[in-house]
Amino acid sequence: MMINSASFTTYPVRIAILWLLIPCIARGEQPGWPSYGGDAGGQRYSSARQITPANVANLEPAWTYSTGDMSTHRNSMYAASFEDTPILADGRLYICSPFNEISALDPGTGKQLWRYDPHVEAGAYEYDATCRGVVFWRNTQPGSDVACRTRIFVNTNDRRLIAIDAARGTPCEGFGTHGMVRIDSGRTDIRANELRMGSPPVVTHNVVIVGSAIDDDQRIDEVRGTVRAFDAITGVPRWSFDPLSKDGPTDKEGAANVWAPMSVDEERGLVFLPTSSPSPDYYGAQRPGNNGYADSVVAVSAETGAVRWSFQITHHDVWDYDVAAQPTLATVTYQGHRAAAVLQPTKQGLLFTLNRDTGEPLIPVVERAVPQGGELGERLSPTQPFPIAPVALAPNHIRPEDAFGLTPLDRNACRDRIAAARNEGLYTPPSVQGTIMYPFTGGGTNWGGLAFDESNDVVYVNTSSAIHVVTLIPRDKFAAEKQAHPNLYVAPQAGTPFGIKRELLLSPIGIPCNPPPWGMLHAIDMHDGHVRWEVPLGTTRDTVPLSQLILGNTGTPNFGGPIVTAGGLVFIGATMDKYLRAFDASNGKELWRGRLPAAAQATPLTYMWQARQYVVIAAGGHAKLGTKRGDWVVAFALPQK
Repeated sequence: MMINSASFTTYPVRIAILWLLIPCIARGEQPGWPSYGGDAGGQRYSSARQITPANVANLEPAWTYSTGDMSTHRNSMYAASFEDTPILADGRLYICSPFNEISALDPGTGKQLWRYDPHVEAGAYEYDATCRGVVFWRNTQPGSDVACRTRIFVNTNDRRLIAIDAARGTPCEGFGTHGMVRIDSGRTDIRANELRMGSPPVVTHNVVIVGSAIDDDQRIDEVRGTVRAFDAITGVPRWSFDPLSKDGPTDKEGAANVWAPMSVDEERGLVFLPTSSPSPDYYGAQRPGNNGYADSVVAVSAETGAVRWSFQITHHDVWDYDVAAQPTLATVTYQGHRAAAVLQPTKQGLLFTLNRDTGEPLIPVVERAVPQGGELGERLSPTQPFPIAPVALAPNHIRPEDAFGLTPLDRNACRDRIAAARNEGLYTPPSVQGTIMYPFTGGGTNWGGLAFDESNDVVYVNTSSAIHVVTLIPRDKFAAEKQAHPNLYVAPQAGTPFGIKRELLLSPIGIPCNPPPWGMLHAIDMHDGHVRWEVPLGTTRDTVPLSQLILGNTGTPNFGGPIVTAGGLVFIGATMDKYLRAFDASNGKELWRGRLPAAAQATPLTYMWQARQYVVIAAGGHAKLGTKRGDWVVAFALPQK
C-alpha cells in the first residue's frame, strides 16, 4: 500500500498517532532510567531537556518517600550506607534500601505500590549495610508464564540472589528455590559478613550475573572473588569465573572480586568486570607477580564467561587500589578517530580509555617507574601504567611544607606527621615506618563512576582527595597495637608477617592535612583529553561549620557519582553536606542546590514522567563518612504550570 506522507498532517491521523503514543508517554519510557547507570553501559546520560541552565533555579521538591529504615532498623543504622540509584522500568520506580528491602513507587507521586522484604540475616550487615541498586528484566522467551514475565533481581547482604515479580512484588517461585538462589562460597569457615553483595547484578542473553564484596585485610587465604552466572528464568548455574585462575590454583591469595557495578554490551554479548585487589591488600610477598586478572577491567562472554580480553590497572597491588567504578561503555572520538570504548576512572585519579573490542588503550598508556623497596621479601612491580591524557585528576604527592591547617598548631602537627612517614609519591609501598598513601583508598574516583555526554565527547567525573597513613605491624606487636588503637582501622592480614593499621591523616581538630579542595568535579574533553573545567565539590557546612566561614567552598570527600542531561546540566549529590547540586555542563558554574534531609552518598537519576522531568536521589547518609543517616528518597521538579 502506498502511503502519502501528506496524510500524516490530517487531524484524524494525528489523533490516532497520539493515541498510540499515550501508553509510552504514561509509562515514562522516553527518556527513562532503566538501568543502574542510566543504560546498561553506565553512561549516566539522559536525553531529558526540560530542565535547563535557564530554569534550574526554579527546581522545588516534588515528593519524598521514606523506606522506613529509621524505625524498622534503627539499631543497625550505624552500619547503613544508602547508596542506591533507583531505576525507572515498565512505568515504576524501583528502590533498594541498605537492608535490601525493595519498593515499587509511582514515578510522579512517590506513592508506594508494593514492598518486598527479604529478611536479611542481621549478622550480615553488622559491618556494612549497602544496596546500590537492582536490575529489571523482561522475559521474552516463547511460551513463558505471565507470572514473573517482568522481574527485579537483587543481590543481598546475606549472599542471596532473589527474583521478584516486578508487577506484584512477590518472589518468582520458578527461580531457584521459591525465588531465591543462595551463593555458596565453597568455604566452611566463612564469617556472616565476610562475603556480601552490594552492587546490582546485570542481566543479558537470559543470564543474570553477580559479583561480591569481600571483607578486606583479614587473612591471606581470603574467599575467592568468583563471578557467577545463572539462568535468568530458572536460576540454574550457567558459568563461573575466578579472576585469580589465570595464575593457576594457589592458597596464598584470595579476593580479586567484583564488588563495583558491572556493565553490559548487549550487541557484543560482553560483560565488563571491574576486579579488585587480591588478598591481603597491603602485603604481597606470598603472592608474587601481577596476580592474574586482579585490579583489571576484564571483558567476558555473557553466555560462557570466557575471557575476551583484560587490561590491568594496578600491577601487584599493595595499596588497595582496586577498580572501584563501573566501566563506562561509550563511543569516543580521540584525535579524530572514533571508536567504541571503555572509560575506566580509578582510585588513583587516573582515567583509562580502552578499545571495547580488544582492550588496547585508545589513549596511549605508558609504563612509568615507581618507588621500590617493600618490606620483608616484597617483590613490587617496577612500573605502573599511566595514560598520557587526561592528567591525573587527584593530587598524588605532598611535601611536609605543603601541610594544611586552620591554625599554626594544626599546620605544624600535620607537617610533622607527613615528615615522619615514608613518602615518595604515588605507589610508595607500605612500610613499618608508616607510608603516605595519596590519594587514599576512597580517593580519586570510587564506585560512583563517571557520566559521559557522547554528543559532545565530554566526561564528567568527581574525585576525592585525602591521605591515608598505612603502617605494617610486625606480627609479634599486632595484638598490643590493636588494643592501643580501638578507634582506628587495625586488621590482622592473618597468614602474613604483618598486620595493618590505616588512618586518615587529619589535624588535631579533624581537618585533612592535605590542602583543599578535598572534593572536585571535573569535565574532560575526550577529543584530546584536556580538562575543560574543574570546580570544588561540597562544603564543610554540615561537618565543621566554622571552617566554611573561614575557607569557603573547600570541597569534601564524596561517594556517589554525577549524571548529565541533554538540557546542559550535571546533577550530583555525593558530598558530606546535605545538598543535591546542579552545574552548568559547559563551564562548571553551580546553578542550584537543593537542601536534603540527610547527606546523599548516592548517584541521582532523572526521567520524564507525564510531561514533567524529575531528578531523584537517595538521601540517607553513609556509615564510613559518618554523615547523617536517613531513609529518604527525594524528587525535585520544576513547578507545575
